[in-house]
Amino acid sequence: MRPSVAMPPAPAETAARAPRSDITTLKRLLPYLWQYRVRVLLALAFMVAAKGANVSVPILLKHIVDALTIKPGDPAALLVVPVGLLVAYGALRLSTTLFTELRELIFAKATEGAARSISLQVFRHLHALSLRFHLERQTGGMTRDIERGTRAVHSLISYSLYSILPTLIELALVLTILAVQFDASFAWITGAALVVYITFTITLTEWRTKFRRQMNEFDSTAHTKAIDALINYETVKYFNNEDFEAKRYDESLEKLRRAALKSQSTLSMLNTGQQLVIAVALIAMLWRATQGVASGALTLGDLVMINAFMIQLYIPLNFLGVLYREIKQSLTDLDKMFGLLDRDREIADAPGAPELQVRAGTVRFESVGFAYDPARPILHDISFEIPAGQTVAVVGSSGAGKSTLARLLYRFYDIGSGRITIDGQDIRSVQQASLRRAIGIVPQDTVLFNDTVEYNIAYGRPGASRAEVEAVAQAAHIHAFIAGTPKAYDTMVGERGLKLSGGEKQRVAIARTLLKNPPILIFDEATSALDSANERAIQAELKNVSVGKTTLVIAHRLSTVVDAHRIVVLHQGRIAETGTHDELLALDGRYADMWRLQNGGAEPPAATDRP
Repeated sequence: MRPSVAMPPAPAETAARAPRSDITTLKRLLPYLWQYRVRVLLALAFMVAAKGANVSVPILLKHIVDALTIKPGDPAALLVVPVGLLVAYGALRLSTTLFTELRELIFAKATEGAARSISLQVFRHLHALSLRFHLERQTGGMTRDIERGTRAVHSLISYSLYSILPTLIELALVLTILAVQFDASFAWITGAALVVYITFTITLTEWRTKFRRQMNEFDSTAHTKAIDALINYETVKYFNNEDFEAKRYDESLEKLRRAALKSQSTLSMLNTGQQLVIAVALIAMLWRATQGVASGALTLGDLVMINAFMIQLYIPLNFLGVLYREIKQSLTDLDKMFGLLDRDREIADAPGAPELQVRAGTVRFESVGFAYDPARPILHDISFEIPAGQTVAVVGSSGAGKSTLARLLYRFYDIGSGRITIDGQDIRSVQQASLRRAIGIVPQDTVLFNDTVEYNIAYGRPGASRAEVEAVAQAAHIHAFIAGTPKAYDTMVGERGLKLSGGEKQRVAIARTLLKNPPILIFDEATSALDSANERAIQAELKNVSVGKTTLVIAHRLSTVVDAHRIVVLHQGRIAETGTHDELLALDGRYADMWRLQNGGAEPPAATDRP
C-alpha cells in the first residue's frame, strides 16, 4: 500500500541550487577530456596547422596577383606566374581542409568518450538516488536535461575547439601580419572593429539569453505533459479527458511559441547590428588600402590580400553570436546535468561498510519510528521479529504503515529511530547492494519493462536460461498463458506492461522473484490483482516457496495470511495486536473485527499447520 501522507522533498532537494559559473562548469568537464590528453594535443596541433595554412592562402594570392602585373602583349606573359605558386595555392587550400578533418578525426574519440562517461555516471547516480527523489521526479523534464547535457558536451567541444579557438588563432596571425607588413593603422582598424563587434554580440546575446532559457523551460514543460498524458493513456480515456489534456499541452506550446518569437526577433536585431559593424570596418580597411595603392605604397596584391584577410576573418565572426549563445546554452545544459550528479543520495553506505552476511535470516524491527514528513509520523515504536525460516504477516487498514515496513527493510528510506537487523546486523551499517541481494520483493504495483516476457522474468537473475525462466513461470502459474500466445516467451509486454492484465503482471513479478531465490522474501499484496481461483493456487505455491525462507507478508485480505506463523496487526502506525490467526480471533479485538467485516460474519476456518 502507498503511504497515506504526502512525501515532501528532502531539504537538500527543496533548496534551489545556485547556478555555477561557466568557468566552474568547464573545470568540471576538463577531467573527462584530460584522459584523452594525447588526442587533445594532437588535435590542437592540427588546428594550428590548419589555421597557418589558411592564413597563408591570402599571402600566396598576393604574390600571384603581383606576378601578373605586366604589360599587355608581353611574350613572357605565360611564364610570369610560376607553376609552383599555383600548385602551392591549391596545396594550401587542400591542406586547410586536410588538417581540419584530421583534427576532427583525432578528437572524435575524446568527444564521444567524454559524453559517454558523463552520461553513464549520471545514469548510475540516478539509480543511486533515494526512492523519494524518484517518486517526485518528472521523467519527461529529467530525460530532457540528460539529453541536452549530453549534446552540450559535443556542442562545447565543437564550438570552442572547432570554431572559437581557431578564429582567435587566425585573428592573432592576421593582426600580426597587418601590423608588421603594413601600416599599423590596418591592425588598429581591424582590432577596433573586432572589439566593437564582440562587445555588441556578447551584450545583446546576454540580454536575449533569457528568451532562450524560457524556450527550454516551456519545451521541457510541454514534453513532460505530453509524456505524462501518453503514459496514463488509459486514465485519460476512462474520463474522456482527451480535450483536457490537449488543452494543457497546447497552453505549454503557446508559451513556447511566444518565447520563440521573442527569441527570433532579438536574433534579427543581433544579425543586423553585426553586419553594420562589419560593413563599416570593411569600408575603412578598403579605403585605406586603395589610398595606399594610389600612392604607390601598396600593390594590387596587397589590396587583394587585405580583402581576403577581412573575408576570412568576418565569415566565422558572422556566426559569433550564434556560437556564443550556443556555448552559453551548452554550459547551462551541462550545468543542469551536473546538477543531477550533485543530488544528495540521501541513503548512502557508511564508509567501509561490510557486506551483509546472511546466516539464518532472522529479521528484527527494534523500536522503529519513521516519518516521511517530520510533522506526521507514520510508525511509532514498532518491535517484532521474523524468525529464520518463518512467515510473519502484517495486516491493517490502509495507511497503517504496512508497506512502509517493506520499504524500510529494503532500505529505500532510513528509519528515524530504533533499528532493523538481519542476523544481528544493523542494515544501515552494511552495503545496500548486499542487503538487496538478500531480499526478494513482489510489490503491490508491478511495473514491467517494455520488452519480452522472458526478459522481464529473467530480470530476477540476468543470464538465466530459458529452462530456468520456464520453471519459475510454471511455479507462478503463468506458463500456460505465455505458451498460449503467438510469440510465447518472446511476447512484448508493452510500456509498463500495459499489454498484460493486472493479474498477469503480478504473476510475472512473482516468477522473477522466485528466479532471484533470495533467503528473505517480501510479498506486498502479492496476490491482490488475482481472481480467487488463481489466488488460492499461487498462495499454495508461495507457501511452498517460502519454506525455509524468512518471509514478510503484507496483506489486506486476511484469508491470505491465516497460515502465517505470526500475524502483526497495525493500527495508526502502532502494533495493536500480535499472535497466530487463532489467537487473534480468540482475542476478539481489531483482527477479529476485520475478519468479520471481510467475511460477512462467516466462521473462520482453522489454520493449517505450517512446517
